[in-house]
Amino acid sequence: MENLKEGRRYPYAEAYAIALDVLEQLRPHCFRIEIAGSLRRKKAEIGDVEIVAIPKPYSTDPVETGLASIVNRWPKVRGELEYNKTKSTQRILPSGIKLDLFLATEQNWGHILAIRTGSADYSHKVLACGWVRRGFKSDGGILFRNGKRHEIHEEEDLFKLIGLPYVRPEDRNL
Repeated sequence: MENLKEGRRYPYAEAYAIALDVLEQLRPHCFRIEIAGSLRRKKAEIGDVEIVAIPKPYSTDPVETGLASIVNRWPKVRGELEYNKTKSTQRILPSGIKLDLFLATEQNWGHILAIRTGSADYSHKVLACGWVRRGFKSDGGILFRNGKRHEIHEEEDLFKLIGLPYVRPEDRNL
């Protein structure tokens, strides 16, 4: 926890190795899982590990199974794991780095991965402003326009929907 309090930044290679270990632990419990955030954008220094996952069904009561059996071993900062209700949880990994785990569905994977890859300014000023200009509203990780739900299966689908060419994660820094 000391690293979190100090706001320690991790060199990319060290944070990436930690993230890969987390991915391997969680992968058997997910339909899909990927690194997001500053690691995906390949920043030189990393403040936290961000992961987006589509979890397989799991239980937290009375016995933890699946994803919960791994994630709940790490100290919680915020966000309870509750199947089909939890959107995100924040934990402290054994190394001291913070994990932000964002849960998606097949229908919103591209939307969640894109905004959680960031940067925060890029997600707001380019992506969110882009969908607002096109008449969309985001609600619970789903885009709606005129009451109609739009599924975003891949990041490329989001860029296309808002009329932008696809931008590689490394180029999403403002």
